[in-house]
Amino acid sequence: MSTDETIKIPNGAAVAAYLAVAIGSLVLAIAAFASDLSKPFEQMVFGIGKLWMPGAAGIGPYSGKETLGLLAWLISWPILHFILRNQQLNGRFWLIVFLVVMGVATTLVWPPVASLFIR
Repeated sequence: MSTDETIKIPNGAAVAAYLAVAIGSLVLAIAAFASDLSKPFEQMVFGIGKLWMPGAAGIGPYSGKETLGLLAWLISWPILHFILRNQQLNGRFWLIVFLVVMGVATTLVWPPVASLFIR
């Protein structure tokens, strides 16, 4: 084997893992943002948290927002893993996608931005 030849190990499973984190974070941010915009949505989200989380009443609607983010992560990870596990993907591209999604999620819950939409 010459020095120009490299062994390509599939990185799809790793890409699936960090994309699932980004999806879960984005769902959490959207749930938080939408809850601030709509009290009925906030109460629905709170109901989701109360379904399973002990002490949900103590933290309020945040319990449901966390539940939605957790479910998005837990559901998307095995699906993405199954689809991408044997693929060799462009790691730089998917890292940029991850960072952009995380930036959007962070921006949605950043008070100076969120307050522009909440009255």
